[in-house]
Amino acid sequence: MTYNRDNAFSGAFATNGEQVSKEPCNDRRDEASPEKHYSVAPVLVILGPTGSGKTGVSIKIAKAIGGEIISADSRAIYKKMDIGTAKPTKEEQQGVVHYGFDLVEPGERFTVADWKKFAEQKIDQIRAKSKIPIIVGGTGLYIDALIYDYHFKGPTGAKIGDFEQKTCSDRQEIKGNYIIIGVKCQPDELRSRLKARIDQMFRPELYDEVRSLVDMYGWDSGAMKSDIYEFVWKYLQGELSLEEAKEKCFYKDWHLAKRQMTWFKRNPDILWMDLEKIYPYVTKVLNNTQQ
Repeated sequence: MTYNRDNAFSGAFATNGEQVSKEPCNDRRDEASPEKHYSVAPVLVILGPTGSGKTGVSIKIAKAIGGEIISADSRAIYKKMDIGTAKPTKEEQQGVVHYGFDLVEPGERFTVADWKKFAEQKIDQIRAKSKIPIIVGGTGLYIDALIYDYHFKGPTGAKIGDFEQKTCSDRQEIKGNYIIIGVKCQPDELRSRLKARIDQMFRPELYDEVRSLVDMYGWDSGAMKSDIYEFVWKYLQGELSLEEAKEKCFYKDWHLAKRQMTWFKRNPDILWMDLEKIYPYVTKVLNNTQQ
């Protein structure tokens, strides 16, 4: 299999639109092999930028290999924020147990340390049922904290060091048995996916969701003033036209995707694959672990 980490997102992009320069770090990734046997079933991690298609492929894999999904999405933790955070629908979740949605009220504090503890508990519970844990999401700090076993201190879960400045040298050996797959995207393809998703989101159900959230939590909640909710609310108030709101949502998502890929690109342990190749590859590897 040909592997090019620097072309995971057409070279990846910095937030200013420039290509990210290659970092002088070695690729430690030992590609999982269908012939490799594991003493304990591995945890599968499927990551990628927002809108890359990781949710759909993860559900397909979970149904095929008997997996249960743990969301690694820092927006999906909020209750009643469903359409605007692109959570899979109840119909999409059918047949696969999902964890990590609706953990706290919008604006309620929930740290990366909280998520790491939650994910570790769910991994143990899933394995106790002889199922395979599947971590799915785009919040890189959540994923790094889990697979590299970050240790936190104090009641707030603070950790020594600046998370935003982490590079390859900050990521030590993986602490556990993980297969880490990244969804490789071309920029034009991802832009098309993001625009299509936004067009699908802007519908009466989303407008009702936004109105309900504002009524329940007020507009001062920090959780409300980000992502699609900010622009939908301005559209409903007549401050933006529909097309202006969609355009602003797109650019917010696009810049988020670039930041996510800048973060992921620093991780030498990710195996990047085209979306359509992930299902056959992973099911072959993980079915082997159950033999």
